[in-house]
Amino acid sequence: MKNRFKAIALVAFSIITVISCKKEDKSPSYHKGDLTILTDESFKSVTEALADGYMINYPETHIKVVTKKEDLGFLDLLNDKARIAVMSRELSPEEIKTYEEQVDLKILPAKFAADAVVFIVPKNSSKTSISMEEIQNGLASDNKEFIFDGANSSNLNFVAQKLKKQPKDLKFSVIPGSKNIIEELDKYPDKIGVIGLNTFSRPYDKASEQLRDKVKILSVGSKGKLYSADFDGLREMKYPFTRVLYFLTNEGNFNIANGFIRYSCTQLGQMIVQKEGLQPYNIYKREVQMR
Repeated sequence: MKNRFKAIALVAFSIITVISCKKEDKSPSYHKGDLTILTDESFKSVTEALADGYMINYPETHIKVVTKKEDLGFLDLLNDKARIAVMSRELSPEEIKTYEEQVDLKILPAKFAADAVVFIVPKNSSKTSISMEEIQNGLASDNKEFIFDGANSSNLNFVAQKLKKQPKDLKFSVIPGSKNIIEELDKYPDKIGVIGLNTFSRPYDKASEQLRDKVKILSVGSKGKLYSADFDGLREMKYPFTRVLYFLTNEGNFNIANGFIRYSCTQLGQMIVQKEGLQPYNIYKREVQMR
């Protein structure tokens, strides 16, 4: 009788243990599990660097960074095909409404870096700057002197938004891929490439150095002044085509997507952003005046 009681107790304990393990496996966790992040090619480098940092800190997480055009990534997020996407352009009121209705969350962009869209010419070009007026006129010309990396890329969307235009109203050429634009630009000496700064912003990366050596980044003139896409230009957002990168998620609990977002916005994540050659959004240098 005593042995029978022990056997029943052992079976009951085993059942409770299995149930507890199943509940634990299903519970939200920021430090283990799989996550796919959708990002436009233009800011893939910083996204991968942050993902690598997160996996080093949390070895039980497995993050995959998938390149997808910004607008398509946003649609996948709305349709629950992904849990997190990197964005740069401002969403329209209609897009915000759709997000909040379909995701059933208030939209909370998690801003983590200041990047830029830059205008480049071959290294041997005599051109050193370009004005806002030249950009507007060039994108209205049948000469299609500006080369973008795609018809629905984040770079095109951002420039169109900055000029208060629709992308379909602009006239431009296309070479798929920002790195391809850099590699092939010297074949078109009368053209100007338009790429994301993060394409080659890593200061000590050999591949980035090789790409930077092939082209020249133009300063942009606005209201009689020239602005560069350097740390000062991005920090103060004086460079006209500075853009703020942010994460959007459809995850309502504190699971791996929100864990990754929190990490990216902490000091450790922001140090990674800075090492990428971009301006951290959440650790601006501050001056305190004592009186």
